[in-house]
Amino acid sequence: MPVEDINTHAWKVYGQRQLARAYAPPIPDQMSWAPWEGVGPGGEVLGDITGRRVLDIGSGAGHHAVHLAQAHGARVTGIELSPTQHERAASSHADVEGVEFTQGDVAEYLAGAEPFDAAYAIGTLGFIDPHRALPALRDGLRPDAPLILSLLHTDLHGRGPSTEVAPREQMILLRDDPPLPTQMWVLAPQLWEDLLPEYGFRVEAIDLLHHPDENAPVIQQLIRARRLPDRPARVASRPRSTRPPMSHAAVGVGAILLSEQGLLLGRHRRGTLELPGGTVEAGESFEAAVVREVGEETGLIARPGDVRLLGTLVDHIEGVLRVTVGALVHAWRGQPATQPDESVGDWAWHPLDQLPDGLFVCSAQILTAWRPDLPIDHTPAHFTPFTHGTPTTTTVDGLA
Repeated sequence: MPVEDINTHAWKVYGQRQLARAYAPPIPDQMSWAPWEGVGPGGEVLGDITGRRVLDIGSGAGHHAVHLAQAHGARVTGIELSPTQHERAASSHADVEGVEFTQGDVAEYLAGAEPFDAAYAIGTLGFIDPHRALPALRDGLRPDAPLILSLLHTDLHGRGPSTEVAPREQMILLRDDPPLPTQMWVLAPQLWEDLLPEYGFRVEAIDLLHHPDENAPVIQQLIRARRLPDRPARVASRPRSTRPPMSHAAVGVGAILLSEQGLLLGRHRRGTLELPGGTVEAGESFEAAVVREVGEETGLIARPGDVRLLGTLVDHIEGVLRVTVGALVHAWRGQPATQPDESVGDWAWHPLDQLPDGLFVCSAQILTAWRPDLPIDHTPAHFTPFTHGTPTTTTVDGLA
């Protein structure tokens, strides 16, 4: 059964059970982003929402929406996929001023709705594929609108978040009834820090909300994000001068290929030992440059998907700025061999604990950026790693 069908069925059954009990949660005195009262901030994290249109994603029984309308003066729309959950909210709060409840899919609803001034989801966005939900929310929110998400971080079994964007089974528990299996995206904060900017949001804070009982394993994430301003449709640019620029920088790549036999190094005509690599050509990505240079110099065949970029190294030589992008090649086909008309050849594998003297300085800098423990001397360079978060700049000094 598709993931969305599993979740739709689970929440329909959950709503049926609560309707049978005639249970409606009380309207809270303060917004609560976790299942436990008195933990974390309240509705103030949404900012001043007086008179503003606010979207409640997965509004459930509707009690949070009613609180925001009555205590903060917001005009709240609750969107709920489950028809039984929607029935709970509509039957209890249909006459509350400033609140309306809609049954349907949030992405489909937002495609035809006027953009909202704010949106929030309390424990519900984890049941929707973020690659589907986040672009819909970007298009369904006004620029600079807050998006507040409460999400599961660590479950009842002490199982922490995933490090890949994929759903996993979680159970909805209800007293005296069997648990309901669902599929849920329980993602590490670092993944949300990648996903939200990818879809047009700025992450302002991610807090972990702990259970009042320190022995309880459950932890919630509270993510505060904001819709980024729209970019102009087209931005004019001034063409370059027809005169060729003075040479002031050189950009190249260097590739680390590590097998069971060791590290691949070739000998330059000048005598230095080097990693495969060379100059990046105009209009070429770094990954494509790595694949091309490896093929031209060694005869090995790799694909751009086999390349992981490590970061940039910046230093100067004779007044020219030199930028070198180091890369790790995970897979390739063939055997390395000297290629015609190439300046580097005699390719051989060298154990990491028996590296030879005479390494080319760029290759040495790439290797110590990759493995700072390698005992290699070289001139220093500034290294900026390519990471999932904010890049950090360090100095690669070598052992000189």
